[in-house]
Amino acid sequence: MALVTGQALLQCAAERIVAKHFDRVGMSDVTVVYPWPGTSNHGGVDLTYRTAGRTVKAKVKADPYFGRDALKTGNREFSFYRPEGGNYGFEAIANAATREPGWIFNSEADELVYYLCAIAHCEDEVAALMNESDEVFFSELRVDRDELHILPMRELRAWFESHFEEYTPRPVMLSGHSAWFRFVPRDIVDSAVAGVRVTTSVFSRLA
Repeated sequence: MALVTGQALLQCAAERIVAKHFDRVGMSDVTVVYPWPGTSNHGGVDLTYRTAGRTVKAKVKADPYFGRDALKTGNREFSFYRPEGGNYGFEAIANAATREPGWIFNSEADELVYYLCAIAHCEDEVAALMNESDEVFFSELRVDRDELHILPMRELRAWFESHFEEYTPRPVMLSGHSAWFRFVPRDIVDSAVAGVRVTTSVFSRLA
């Protein structure tokens, strides 16, 4: 794959895992819209699949703040193994310089597929595994803990538009530019937005 690092690399790995999961649970025509970062804007849609006779568009968000092993969360080489934060991170401003709205406002996706994962590898190891076959990738990648949350985008956006100012904006560096996120406790969102679906231990079922 093309040389990618940081959040872009984690995003690529998450999309690969989510696509395999959807295929495994019976979705059809599962497609990663743009497999490599750096392509033109694609409407905030990362993956599509078919179910019950319709095509569903999904925005995938990877979040490494799901680790519980203190030795690993304290290891700076494990940048994809951060201490559990308990929040969803929603991109409100995609680019601080241009003030382009974030995907929470303008994504054309039907669902937000929020993948929480604690990966016990350094970035170089993850990048190397991304170049391998599925057999190697899914057998050798060490995901200590993961959880998949699927949120209906329309209902989530409606709630967020009414409540985002209650949460402090925080800058996040993404591919060389600064974006602004709002971090909201997951339990608040899950209780306020109808239709949230959660699957635990996704990766362990794919090897």
